[in-house]
Amino acid sequence: MPTHLILLAAGAGTRMLSERAKVLHEIAGAPIFAHALASAAHLDGKRIIVTGHDGEAVRKAAHDLDERLICVDQTRQLGTAHAVTMAADALKDAGGDTVMLYGDTPFIRPETLDAMRDARAAGADIVFLGFEAADPARYGRMVADGDTLLKIVEWKDATTPERAITLCNSGVVMAETGTLLDLAAAVGNDNAAGEHYLTD
Repeated sequence: MPTHLILLAAGAGTRMLSERAKVLHEIAGAPIFAHALASAAHLDGKRIIVTGHDGEAVRKAAHDLDERLICVDQTRQLGTAHAVTMAADALKDAGGDTVMLYGDTPFIRPETLDAMRDARAAGADIVFLGFEAADPARYGRMVADGDTLLKIVEWKDATTPERAITLCNSGVVMAETGTLLDLAAAVGNDNAAGEHYLTD
């Protein structure tokens, strides 16, 4: 069963105080998103990159790195769920699973993606990747009961007790392709940012 990749690379990088797309900033001599692509190089499905801000430059850099990449454009950045829906046509009838990675998150290890695939094979419908943080800052929080995820709440929308949780959402998610696309399409924007969060 193939595992497809959706790489989100549409953001403007406002916090970086740069006109350049944040995924084009370099780490160790390569664009940030090149490291995220490398993490998923062993996956055997379609490889889709969602571009937006500075899209032409991101698409050129993407094709220079990997000619197999299918580029789709998110003309308005309306949130992660909206970005995932931009890949729907490219994944139509693709089957298998899909993992969504962020182009500005360069240090996910291939072994971590393999562990997510193992969790799917063991029967998990959807696998969200979380991490424990001594100082979770403004990360989204994962509210769990043992190994069962109850909900993910963005920091802006979190209550005081939820903000005390140290299990944070990385944003990386894997699910059956049709399920992921259907859920992304069903997400609304009733939250503090007015965005379509995939975690909703």
